[in-house]
Amino acid sequence: MNLRPLGRSGLQVSPLCFGGNVFGWTADQATSFSLLDAWVDAGFNFIDTADVYSRWAPGHAGGESETVIGQWLRASGKRDRIVLATKVGKDMGDGKVGLRPEYIRQAVEASLKRLQTDRIDLYQSHDDDATVPLADTLGAYADLIRAGKVRAIGASNYSAARLAEALQTSERLHLPRYESLQPLFNLYDRAVFEDALQPLCVEHGVGVINFYALAAGFLTGKYRTAADAAKSARGTNTTAKYLNDRGLRILAVLDAVAQRYGATPGQVAVAWQMRQPAIVAPIASATSLGQLQELVKAAQLVLDDATLAELNAASAQS
Repeated sequence: MNLRPLGRSGLQVSPLCFGGNVFGWTADQATSFSLLDAWVDAGFNFIDTADVYSRWAPGHAGGESETVIGQWLRASGKRDRIVLATKVGKDMGDGKVGLRPEYIRQAVEASLKRLQTDRIDLYQSHDDDATVPLADTLGAYADLIRAGKVRAIGASNYSAARLAEALQTSERLHLPRYESLQPLFNLYDRAVFEDALQPLCVEHGVGVINFYALAAGFLTGKYRTAADAAKSARGTNTTAKYLNDRGLRILAVLDAVAQRYGATPGQVAVAWQMRQPAIVAPIASATSLGQLQELVKAAQLVLDDATLAELNAASAQS
């Protein structure tokens, strides 16, 4: 496995990241353990989660994903074989939200306990918090890094303007900087990232670990008609957003490319992302070993320049 540098953090990560939102939600403990073992055994080392996963599910309070990962780490002894990323800032209830220094200090201890580890490799601001001075948030992270509880920090869901301001604040005050960005980006969702975030990340050497790499499953070809919405719990939202002329045009080209390469549409969609400037490791999830093998093959697929251009043209905003 060829590892890639994540920003200037010194962390070396696999070219795909396993999205941990499924652990303890659509993947039970036994399934999660088998997926995590298979991921590491296939040569991948990057796993991303968040404290809030999966608070959206009925009966869940948040922390379920971190808890399952922590149980796996204790059972497997594989902590030193992975780069572990989690996040803070989304609403956990009872006023536990945002990026105030005192809350970050509280949240990191809760995450460390659930994860059953003494350190978080990449600790990310899950959302921007404009109510807290950037210097205060970054200062809190500096304390965690000095204490050895965090190795590097990243940002998720930041605008280009706010990411630029954060980078400037870090440089001016000699504070740790966001080494990674986690934005929405895939073959369909291109415009917001490519407009201003991508050039900013390229200029400053910020590593991008984009989420929704498969557009909530749409880019696998799973949803091709309105009736396909019934195939999953998120099917209605997926078809409402992506099932249109542009989406079908993208699927048609993915089908053609996949046939030429002996691959699947989802593998082609991920392979395209891995060749884009600033992208270090797209984030994708799996709930079965079969889906995980699809991701393994995607990481091995290399598209030529003509194919990349073909995909670019098909997915361009009309």
